[in-house]
Amino acid sequence: LNKLIRTSLVESSHHVEFLQRDPSSPLFSVKSFEELPLKKELLTGIYCMGFNRPSRIQETALPIMLAYPPQNLIAQSQSGTGKTAAFVLAMLSRVNPLEKHPQCLCLAPTYELALQIGQVIKAIGRFCPEVEVAYAIRGSRARQDEAPRQQIVIGTPGTTLDWCFRMKVLDLQKIRLFVLDEADIMIDTQGLSDQSIRIQRSLPKDCQMLFFSATFRERVRTFATQITSNPIVIKLREEELTLTNIRQYFFVCRSCQEKYQALCNIYGSITIGQAMIFCQTRRSVDWLAAEMRQDGHQVAILTAELTVTQRAEVIQRFREGKEKVLIATN
Repeated sequence: LNKLIRTSLVESSHHVEFLQRDPSSPLFSVKSFEELPLKKELLTGIYCMGFNRPSRIQETALPIMLAYPPQNLIAQSQSGTGKTAAFVLAMLSRVNPLEKHPQCLCLAPTYELALQIGQVIKAIGRFCPEVEVAYAIRGSRARQDEAPRQQIVIGTPGTTLDWCFRMKVLDLQKIRLFVLDEADIMIDTQGLSDQSIRIQRSLPKDCQMLFFSATFRERVRTFATQITSNPIVIKLREEELTLTNIRQYFFVCRSCQEKYQALCNIYGSITIGQAMIFCQTRRSVDWLAAEMRQDGHQVAILTAELTVTQRAEVIQRFREGKEKVLIATN
């Protein structure tokens, strides 16, 4: 949700740590996009997206992503820091537009995130009309006897696995760049990590691997080492894992009614343009939505009961400000 709703970059002053197998190998950062080996069309596209200069993650990660020979990367980065634009630039730089077959593969944990990444590719690659995107996601149709001709495939692990091994329309041996986004969510969602590993093991040995995660706990590290060989690791320092523009507070409440009264007190004391409220169960979502609507709030609900299309519509309406409160299960 954070990624779908955010419309601008979060400025980050975080210091990063580099971990690499060969400490003598030179690393460098850039302060402008012109310092990078980017085609003129991509430079124009990135400026049209509103990026005037590289963000902190971009200035350190892009030189590694665009290096020749290609280098594998594991990067820790939260939503809103320009991470998606960074790996999209890498994908658009690695593809050969004249070759009409998939060359870059990006896995995302959800349908919505896959579509969001596709929108970023279209925005940055708007001056590269010959580069096209295919979606290996639920609801997308692939003909068993016809391989996709698009150079970039974005998919969820289950559907991508289906394209590769059951329908045999996606030839993994032709993939040059493999991106795994939101790896910590992949690990927390049953089956996604195993599916991702199976896809990765079918890629060619010289395929470049880019691995992104908002957190870097032990399970993520173990998963990363299974996926990525000899990587350079960009890691946030432990004390800097929370974005500087977020403030966290808590209220101790003894009942649902006390919780609702606390919510009313917040609305009564500060100006709130839009709010997202997470509940533990669908029942509590329905109850809170009914209470808030009765008090005159414009409320939208987001739960697993909705179809993928309905979820996307709810998020878009919230983004456009048509509802002021979004109540969701996790």
